[in-house]
Amino acid sequence: MASENRNPLQKVSKNLGVAWEEGYGYSQAVKVGNTVYLSGQLSHNDKGEMVAPAPLDADGKVTDFSNMEAQMVQTYANCVTLLSAYGLTLDHVVEETVYVLDMDAAFQVAGPVRKKAFGSPRPEVASTMLVTPRLAIPTQLIEISMVAIVS
Repeated sequence: MASENRNPLQKVSKNLGVAWEEGYGYSQAVKVGNTVYLSGQLSHNDKGEMVAPAPLDADGKVTDFSNMEAQMVQTYANCVTLLSAYGLTLDHVVEETVYVLDMDAAFQVAGPVRKKAFGSPRPEVASTMLVTPRLAIPTQLIEISMVAIVS
């Protein structure tokens, strides 16, 4: 016997209007109660085009990670856009997970980029950075997901 859900979650979702939201079927961000969850963000512009795409070889493998900084900056900008849709800023973020293709390239730029994005020499956010062999788009070097609390 299936049980009834007598207290369904009240969800408020937001999107950026890029093609893969419909194609993959997901929300860029979802608010439940006083918590906002941001799906993994990447470095696309408002038309859904990759900013600073990584160069690929004939087999589709990244050959150069020097665009990590530009992609990271744009990725944080996209996070800010989504948070602002709920009236929030990066000050509301309590946790982030950063997925990268190359840890060395990410570590070289992460400190200055994060400090500037958060506006603090030591952002008060729990942060984890992980290396992954592949992200959703072949020219993508970084993806960031976040959890924010509505105060």
